[in-house]
Amino acid sequence: MFKKIFKFSIVTIISILSLFKTSYAEVINEIKIFGNDRISKETILMFSDIGVKENLDAKKLNKVLKNLYNTNFFKDVSLKIEKNILLINVTENPIIQNIKYEGIKAKKIKDLISNNTILKSRSSYDEFILNKDKARIQSLLKELGYYFPEINIFTEKLDDNKINLTYEIKVGDKAKIKKISFIGDKKFKDKKLKSIIVSEENKFWKFITNKKFVNENIISLDKRLLKNFYLNKGYYDVIIDSSFAKLVNKNDFELIYNIKANEKFYFNDLSIDLPNDFDRENFEEINDFLSKLKGKTYSVDIIEEILEELDKVTLLEQYQSVSSKVEEDIVEQKINLKFIIKEIETRYVERINILGNNITKESVIRNQLELDEGDPFNEILANKSINNIKSLNFFKEVKSEVIEGKVPNTKIINVTVDEKATGEITAGAGVGTSGSSIAFGVKENNYLGSGINLSTNVSLSEESLKGEFTVINPNFRNTDKLIRFSASSIETDRLKDFGYKTSKTGFSFGTSFEFLNNFDIGVGNSNYYEKIDTDSNASARQKTQEGNYWDSFLNLDFDLDNRNQKYQASEGFRSQYFVDLPLVSETATLQNTYVFKYFTELFENNISSASIFLRSSTSLKDENIKLSERINIPSNRLRGFEIGKVGPKDGNDFIGGNYAATINFTSSIPQILENSENIDFLVFFDAGNVWGVDYFDGDDEGSEIRSATGVAVDWLTPVGPLNFTLALPVTKADSDKTETFRFNIGTSF
Repeated sequence: MFKKIFKFSIVTIISILSLFKTSYAEVINEIKIFGNDRISKETILMFSDIGVKENLDAKKLNKVLKNLYNTNFFKDVSLKIEKNILLINVTENPIIQNIKYEGIKAKKIKDLISNNTILKSRSSYDEFILNKDKARIQSLLKELGYYFPEINIFTEKLDDNKINLTYEIKVGDKAKIKKISFIGDKKFKDKKLKSIIVSEENKFWKFITNKKFVNENIISLDKRLLKNFYLNKGYYDVIIDSSFAKLVNKNDFELIYNIKANEKFYFNDLSIDLPNDFDRENFEEINDFLSKLKGKTYSVDIIEEILEELDKVTLLEQYQSVSSKVEEDIVEQKINLKFIIKEIETRYVERINILGNNITKESVIRNQLELDEGDPFNEILANKSINNIKSLNFFKEVKSEVIEGKVPNTKIINVTVDEKATGEITAGAGVGTSGSSIAFGVKENNYLGSGINLSTNVSLSEESLKGEFTVINPNFRNTDKLIRFSASSIETDRLKDFGYKTSKTGFSFGTSFEFLNNFDIGVGNSNYYEKIDTDSNASARQKTQEGNYWDSFLNLDFDLDNRNQKYQASEGFRSQYFVDLPLVSETATLQNTYVFKYFTELFENNISSASIFLRSSTSLKDENIKLSERINIPSNRLRGFEIGKVGPKDGNDFIGGNYAATINFTSSIPQILENSENIDFLVFFDAGNVWGVDYFDGDDEGSEIRSATGVAVDWLTPVGPLNFTLALPVTKADSDKTETFRFNIGTSF
């Protein structure tokens, strides 16, 4: 680059000195061009931007040189004036005949390099641009995790001033993350922060995941996730000061995040500033909500929620041309917020341009827009549209630009996306006191760019084998309704111990949609063919259920979700009700499930929860329900007892019941093991019961309440997350099998 600038400067100085020894400017009567072979005289004149009868002074001369060099067509340009004739002498750059990339086998990497470099086949060769392309290739490979590539460039001269260009690239091994560290005033343990970010530490068994490689795009995402986490925990002026990869040894890095959480902030006075013609009564509900926030921990998600509610009210009242902003006034660690709504001059959306989507269909992106061409322009809806596109998680980056339209009082919105890989392969394994399991899955979140989610999962445990294929369209035909289809097969083999085996295969489909704010309704249909086999080890009553069954159910789901966040909630509640109504069923089994969970923070960095679980499975025809339809208490809802080893028995087999109920309390104690970065300590109390046996009148011990209290430890070990509980059963039935100690450890690949 320096050589080219130096050369250009010398040529400019010499040309100026030679041209203007006696006069400052001359009128050009004729222009003659020499040395051009491939580039026509007309093209050179067009780019030089000079014509006959023009005055040529030093400034214009400099501009002519710049114009011609900027075309990249010429290796050398010289200018000379003789008797009012401008002489332009050029030496053309060679033409690139072919470009080869040697050493790279992956087509997607070759395509990435080819699409992001300037020099192409049939373009002019330029060393300055070549060096820029080389630096760009190094940057692209670094983004993919190849931190130490070797790039050599060779040129082969051909006839007619042409060349072949060859890139010899040795990418080497990908840079791996040996360790992830968090330093500074971070407030939270490493275990918690590692659960927030995407990057993972490399382990020898992690042969599938790409999250173990150093990737600058993922590191940037990590920083955004960390900042958002702290902002929602009240740390208003948090600084993710730096993130850098420190080379530990060859191709192994330590990823270090330097965090300055600073002090926690709280909401103080919150108000809304409205235009005079707005009806205040429409905003009473929001004002009530704002008054309740005083003294609560600051959260950026709550501010987004308030802005969204303001957006809904203003649009409902037909105030379409508005803008909103938030004014902040900080007094010590308290934040006063004023939400300002302003009416603006009505402008309309002339055009919305979608750029950069090579895979994702434009309709998928446009489905996320809250504005359409011809609508009044609304800043709130424009920003919401961009957030909707980002939430698809199909793109590395989403940028927007609003410019003046060609028609008066209009706007043009340019949306530029940078696509990323949307496929995932997952594998995992677990072992514990309750047995071992393995799982494998393949997922594509944007199938053929259509926004459709495909997933396939297989899991194997000591008693069961399950496979499932699922298709989800989150926005079917622009209706804002999710539709889903799944096919599954599950086999539970208990022949050896209890004499029966069930095989269940079928499919289901359905839809779900938001009916009210935070309240979703789902409607579906499930259909299964089931086969029950028994042998001599089965009881006489179990043998009566041997045979083939076909069942069809109407599925209804109701979900009210008022948690402060979907993942790792710390405040709010979620209430869910599921019912399966029999349409075609020999046993006419009706199943109801209700789950309620409440979250709160009792003290600093504490998360406490209380939950209720209720389930029933009964026949509308007073028949005996099938073995696979009987209910056992989920393992995480009754600690202190062996999984599935409480409640009704048929011989030695715990067969489950027609009814089950549990209540659970859990609270974290961050003060215990406070200095241990990868360990969380919890206390719990579980109580529950499973009862009811429709196919015999034996003793199901239905009146006995099972309960236990104890402590639990979640430990992020080098192998994977380890969970163990130490429980003390408080009440139980005589036949129950207790379990004082339980542990499970799992990992992903």
